[in-house]
Amino acid sequence: MESPLRRELTFISATAIVVSNMIGTGIFTTTGFLAGDLGSPGVVLAVWAAGGIVALAGCLAYAELGINFPRSGGEYVFLREAWGPTWGFLSGWISFFAGFAAPVAAGALAVSEYLGHFFPSLSFQQTGLSSGWIGRLRPGNGQLLALAVIVVFAVVNILGIRLAARLQTILTATKLAVLGAFLLLAFTIGRGDWHNFTLAAARTSPHGVGTQFAVSLIFVMFAYSGWNAATYVAEEMKTPERTLPQALVVGTGAVVFIYLALNAAFIYALPLESMKGVVRVGALAAGGLFGPRGGNIFSGMMAAGILSCVSAMVIVGPRVYYAMALDGCFFRGAASVNERWGTPAQAILYQTVASAAMILTGTFERLIYYIGFALILFAALATTGIFRLRGRPGWKRLAAISWAYPLVPVVFVGASIWMLGYTLFLRPTESLLGLLTMASGALLYRWKFRKAS
Repeated sequence: MESPLRRELTFISATAIVVSNMIGTGIFTTTGFLAGDLGSPGVVLAVWAAGGIVALAGCLAYAELGINFPRSGGEYVFLREAWGPTWGFLSGWISFFAGFAAPVAAGALAVSEYLGHFFPSLSFQQTGLSSGWIGRLRPGNGQLLALAVIVVFAVVNILGIRLAARLQTILTATKLAVLGAFLLLAFTIGRGDWHNFTLAAARTSPHGVGTQFAVSLIFVMFAYSGWNAATYVAEEMKTPERTLPQALVVGTGAVVFIYLALNAAFIYALPLESMKGVVRVGALAAGGLFGPRGGNIFSGMMAAGILSCVSAMVIVGPRVYYAMALDGCFFRGAASVNERWGTPAQAILYQTVASAAMILTGTFERLIYYIGFALILFAALATTGIFRLRGRPGWKRLAAISWAYPLVPVVFVGASIWMLGYTLFLRPTESLLGLLTMASGALLYRWKFRKAS
């Protein structure tokens, strides 16, 4: 049966979705936490490089899975095919909370935090979001702005994938132009100091550097999350067999290069000691490089860059719940496609409501650990599916995976187990919340959805 979703996404649009999902909240907010945890410029750059290698290994594995299952849904489809409907459902359940609703909330809050550079009342510190799992139920200005952001993008996405994709391409092009200008000017006219690369910061983590490296990689992988974004909209690509692998690899490779360059620019701008614990690290670095006026300009543009990440996740997430609902593994309304606009409108609304709830009750740093733990767990499970699925008749093998097989999937799965083990030990609250989310999904599946699947 032909999909009711419209095949309108090109290589450019699909790559824009990957890049926009990746470049956003993480790169503009996490280096300040890494500065205190790791304490060394070289180690900070090394953890970003390691994250890039892991992300590239993951996207190659997903590219092979995607060309064999060119359906909307991403991990949900891969896990369902490899390990059965229960694991497929749990993947989609985790994606609903940790994969999309929570990152959309974190991204919208990050927009407010960056705009807090101009309007202090929008900052986290003014809204009570900096401590505890439950924030103030009386929303502050920052939370209200974040809510407005997700509502606007929900409306745009309901009105059609073509409109959403055009807006996404524009936002992505704008973001890349801003980042390109920032990097060019940072190393030409910026008032930085190469000596900063030799200056260590006093570490705030009580753990050894090796142990902390594994946990900090969770932060970095949150910033790299989105490398798999194109798999979620494969059913809306014109030629998914060719477009999907290209979009994944090109988009991820470009972002790895940009992230390393941006972190080098941040350290060139300021010593690590000045960045410790700072959320608006991009704005701080821009001010150090270009002075107050230049810093203001780039701070506003970086807020716009985070908007493109929020937009991309609002596009991608509902396609997972749509695919699940078609299989009877999610609330029935998520499978409906609006006849006028050809979009999964109810699925978009479900995600918007969940994101709004997290904006009103969530935190920032702990939210990132929760997101990272849950997503890495299920990405590793999906990647291990290659070992089982490659034996199927007619399986299409990606040359990059076949070369030195099974090196690529082993790199991703091995790194994931390393990160998950240390995070479970050192950040038990966030890890257990991820496991609790999975357990609640298992109970819901057994009670409501098992017969349908």
